[in-house]
Amino acid sequence: MRLLNVATCNLNQWAMDFDCNLSNIKQSVAEAKAAGAMIRLGPELEIAGYGCEDHFLELDTVAHAWECLKELLLGDWTDGILCSFGMPVIKDSERYNCQVLCLNRKIIMIRPKMWLANDGNYRELRWFTAWKSKDHLEDFHLPSEVSDVLSQTTVPFGYGYVQFLDTAVAVEVCEELFTPQPPHAELALNGVEVFMNASGSHHQLRKLDLRNRAFISATHTRGGVYMYSNHQGCDGGRLYYDGCSCVVVNGDMVAQGSQFSLKDVEMVFAQIDLDAVASLRSSISSFQEQASCKAKVSKVFVPYKLCQPFNLLMSLSSPLKIRYHSPEEEIALGPACWLWDYLRRSGASGFLLPLSGGADSSSVAAIVGSMCQLVVKEIANGDKQIKTDAIRIGHYTDGQFPTDSKEFAKRIFYTVFMGSENSSEATTTRAKVLADEVGSWHLNVSINGVVSSLISLFQTLTGKRPRYKVDGGSNIENLGLQNIQARVRMVLAFMLASLLPWVHNKPGFYLVLGSSNVDEGLRGYLTKYDCSSADINPIGSISKMDLRTFLKWAAVHLGYSSLAEIEAAPPTAELEPIRANYSQLDEVDMGMTYEELSVYGRLRKIFRCGPLSMFKNLCYKWGTKLTPAEVADKVKYFFKYYSINRHKMTVMTPSYHAESYSPEDNRFDLRQFLYNVRWPYQFRKIDELVNELDGDKVALIKSTDGENVNVTADGGMGVVAAGSGDPRAGF
Repeated sequence: MRLLNVATCNLNQWAMDFDCNLSNIKQSVAEAKAAGAMIRLGPELEIAGYGCEDHFLELDTVAHAWECLKELLLGDWTDGILCSFGMPVIKDSERYNCQVLCLNRKIIMIRPKMWLANDGNYRELRWFTAWKSKDHLEDFHLPSEVSDVLSQTTVPFGYGYVQFLDTAVAVEVCEELFTPQPPHAELALNGVEVFMNASGSHHQLRKLDLRNRAFISATHTRGGVYMYSNHQGCDGGRLYYDGCSCVVVNGDMVAQGSQFSLKDVEMVFAQIDLDAVASLRSSISSFQEQASCKAKVSKVFVPYKLCQPFNLLMSLSSPLKIRYHSPEEEIALGPACWLWDYLRRSGASGFLLPLSGGADSSSVAAIVGSMCQLVVKEIANGDKQIKTDAIRIGHYTDGQFPTDSKEFAKRIFYTVFMGSENSSEATTTRAKVLADEVGSWHLNVSINGVVSSLISLFQTLTGKRPRYKVDGGSNIENLGLQNIQARVRMVLAFMLASLLPWVHNKPGFYLVLGSSNVDEGLRGYLTKYDCSSADINPIGSISKMDLRTFLKWAAVHLGYSSLAEIEAAPPTAELEPIRANYSQLDEVDMGMTYEELSVYGRLRKIFRCGPLSMFKNLCYKWGTKLTPAEVADKVKYFFKYYSINRHKMTVMTPSYHAESYSPEDNRFDLRQFLYNVRWPYQFRKIDELVNELDGDKVALIKSTDGENVNVTADGGMGVVAAGSGDPRAGF
C-alpha cells in the first residue's frame, strides 16, 4: 500500500491585502502539517487574492507576491510538505496566472495556467496570458531578491508534472478542468495519480452539482486523486466564492468542505491508498491501450517520497454522500456570509435597510437576521476571529460579546419604514412585526411632509400641481409623483445611515442596503435613484420567484413567521393612492408576471436570444396557450421596456451575484444602454413570421375537416379538445 495524507482548504482571502492573505496561508500550512499531510493545496492566486482585477497590471502586485512567497520559503512552512501556492508571475514580458510548487524551502516547478476563464464574471485574458508551449519546460530565472536568499537561480516553468519516488503529481488550474480537452486526461495516461486544482469559483444558485460532477468525471473512468481548493467569502467585489474544497478518489468524493462559512481558514483532509488508483487503471483495458501510445508530457524529477507504507495508525477516507443545500438555504447563507465579510472589512458599524413590508426588503431583512444567527453560532463554537470582529462592530465592552442574534441585530441593524399617504396599514404592521422578529432597531417615519413640500415648490415654480392618474392626472404626472416619493426615501435612507450612529453615540457609519431583485432590474421596474440605490444589495441577482420560495422557507427555518404573510401578499409599490376600485399591483404595472420575466431573462442571457429567437422559442414553450400573434406581442413588449430602461443598469447598486441571467452592467452583462426601442428590423421579422404561421394555420384548418387544430411554431399540427379555456391561463 502507498498511503498518502493530503490537505486542501477554503481560504477567505481579500484582494490586495497581502498581510491577511499570508496569515491565512500560513495557518492553512500549519494545520496541514499538524495533521500529517504531505500535500497542501491552496486556491488560485491566493497570495494576492483572486479579485485584484486591474491591480494585476501593476508591477507592485507581482513584486509583493514574490515577497510573500520568499517569506514562506525562508521559514519552515514548506519543510516536509509539498505546497502549491497561487500567484501572478511575469516571465519575459508576459504575465501568467501560476501555481508555484514548493518543497523543503525550494521552488520545484512553476505551472502557468493554459486555458483562462474569460466569460461571464471572468476576464482573465485582460490581465494574463495563456501558456501555449505544451511540449517542453523552460528555465525561469527567479527574481534576484528571491534567488539570492534561496541559493536557487532557475526553476522549471511550463506544462508538466512532478515525478516523486513513489507517485506523480500535477496541477490543473480552475477553468482547465472544464475545457473540451482537459489536461488531466493526458496527464493520467502519463502516470499522474494526484491532480491539484486551485480554483477561484463563485457561488451561483444551483451551480455546485455541475462542479462536483466535473471532479467525479475526471477520475471515474481514468482513476486518480482529485484535490480541489477554492476561495470562500467576499474578497472585495460582487462575487461570493463558495468554498466546497474537496478530495475525490476514483470517482468517489471522500472529503468535502463547507459551501458557506464565516471562517477565514477551513481545512479538508483525506487519507488515500494510491494503490487503489493503480489497481483501477490496470483493470481498464482501454486505459492501458491509450497509455501505451500516449503523447509524452514533460516532468520534473524530485527524489523524495510522499507516501507511507501500510500503517494501521492511518485510517483511510471512505466515500461520503455529497452535501447540497436547497436553493432557499443558499439564499439564506450565501448573501449572509457576503454581508458579514463586507461589514467587517468596510469599517462600518452596521446596516440600514428601508423596510417596506414587501417581499424584497423583507428578504433582505431575513438575510441580515440569518447573518446574525451565523455569527452567534460561530462564536458559540469557539471561533476567536469572528468573536473579535463582532465585539468591534457591535461595540461590546467589559468582556461582553454576542450570545443572542436578536440582541446583536439591535446593535448593528436599523430598519426604517418610510410611509406615505399611499402606504397601507397592512405593510406598516408587517414591517414592524418582522423588525421585532429579527431584532432590528426599527423606525417608522412619514415622508408626507417632505413630498408635499417638493410638490408645493414645483407648483410655485411652474404654476401647475401634478395629480395622480386615479384623480384625473396624466401618465406623466402619475409617474412624476411616484418618483418623488421613491427618491425622497433614498435621500432619507443615506441621511439616517450617516447620522443615526452619531445620535446613538456610536462611532462610524451604517451601510445602506438595497432590495431590488434581478427581475425588476431586467424590466427596469424601479425608479432611478430610489431605494434600489444603496451601498450594496444582497438580492440584486436573485429572482422574485426564488425570493418568494425563500420567504416561505425562512418563515419556518429562520424563525421569522411573519414572512409567510408577507409572501402571500400581492406585490405592490404603494406609490399611488388606494381607492375602493383601484389598488396598485406590480405585475399589472409591468404588463407581465414575474414568472414571465424569469423566462425572458433566461432566454435573453443564458440562451443568447434576440427578439426573433426568443419569439421562436416561446412559440414552442407557450404554443398550447397562446397564439403566435399573442407570443409576438409579449416578446415585443418585453424588449421595448427592457431597452427603454437599460440605462438604469449603469447605476445599479453593487449586488451579490447569484443568478446566471443577471442584467448587471458592470462586467457580467455588457450591452449598450441607448437602444432604438422600436427594434424596427427585428420586430418586422417577427411580424413576417407571425403572418407566415397564420397562413399555414388557415391552410391546415381547411384540410382537417372540422377538427380543432393547434399549429406549432415549426408548422407541426396537434389536435386539442374543444373549449380548452382561456389561452392565457397560467401566465
